[in-house]
Amino acid sequence: MSVTQQQIRDSLAKVATPRGVPLTQAGALSEVAVTDGKVYFSINVDAAEARAWESVRAAAEAAVRAVPGVASVLVALTAERKPGAAQPQQRAGVAPASAHRPAPTGGAQSPMSKQAEVPGVRAVIAVASGKGGVGKSTTALNLALGLRDQGLRVGLLDADIYGPSVPRLTGIQQKPELDDSRKMIPIKRFGLAVMSIGFLVDEEAPMIWRGPMVMSAITQMLRDVDWGQLDVLVVDMPPGTGDAQLTLAQNVPLKGAVIVSTPQDLALIDARRGLAMFTKVGVPVLGIIENMSYFNCPHCGTRSDIFGHGGALHEAERLGVPFLGEVPLHMEIRASSDAGTPVVESEPNGPHAAIYRTIAGKVRDRLQAAAAI
Repeated sequence: MSVTQQQIRDSLAKVATPRGVPLTQAGALSEVAVTDGKVYFSINVDAAEARAWESVRAAAEAAVRAVPGVASVLVALTAERKPGAAQPQQRAGVAPASAHRPAPTGGAQSPMSKQAEVPGVRAVIAVASGKGGVGKSTTALNLALGLRDQGLRVGLLDADIYGPSVPRLTGIQQKPELDDSRKMIPIKRFGLAVMSIGFLVDEEAPMIWRGPMVMSAITQMLRDVDWGQLDVLVVDMPPGTGDAQLTLAQNVPLKGAVIVSTPQDLALIDARRGLAMFTKVGVPVLGIIENMSYFNCPHCGTRSDIFGHGGALHEAERLGVPFLGEVPLHMEIRASSDAGTPVVESEPNGPHAAIYRTIAGKVRDRLQAAAAI
């Protein structure tokens, strides 16, 4: 049975809001996206109202899940303070609620105070890049497989919500199921527990996200998924240094970050920004990987440094962080990724799988040295 937008809106019309009208009449509901039983929408409110609307978000999610034919639901509660809005004023003779709580010592409460471990997961690490197009997602997947080959229990979260690549890289087309507690169950592939925002939306759907929507979606992908027992959860981050990276760092005590770059100066400048951001929020940098480091001609054997060579190594030395290794630009890595059979899985005894496993071994050693796993 196919689900329609009208069915979803009819179910949401039964959800009451703090504004005294149904959700569909409150002026807070975004466009509802429905694809193959997967439903996504956001509820957009002013930041001053956010706490009162959290129960509305939960009620809306429950209402949609009850619609026959709905396979999965993602509801983002986005809260933005209106330009020029001031903090609520204290009424005469009434103390604000915060006045009855002791002020946090040492000044304002740190955003990192909201961090909480992901149940069952020993270590969460981020794979990031300063810019797109450097092969970050391919690297994240093969790194996860390399960690698997080190004997670790590994999960992969595709948090690149602007352009989720993991469904294509893994060949996964199925939808995640829900357990008895209504949490999503990661899809098992190649011995990994895999979850992606791409499992919930159509591959060709434009991913148009505002800042608060990014934060809400990533939080749900972390907290509303039953990851089971994992030694390492590898998170494939969107490129850049924005809301997604800060949300992850503020929600989860990251055990480290791996920076992916190509050798040329432009990519290294952006990688430097990414590294600086993780350092600023207290996340250990596990190291830098130089992807597309060189090209060996399969016909004549001649090596060509198409994007230059050694830039990431020099940058790691300059910044005093580990250099994890070089990954060549090779057609087999590209072809296996496009086919949904990553090279560590499809050619486990090949030279490229060996490179990824060596890198994974260095990451494992760094995590073990820090007693993270």
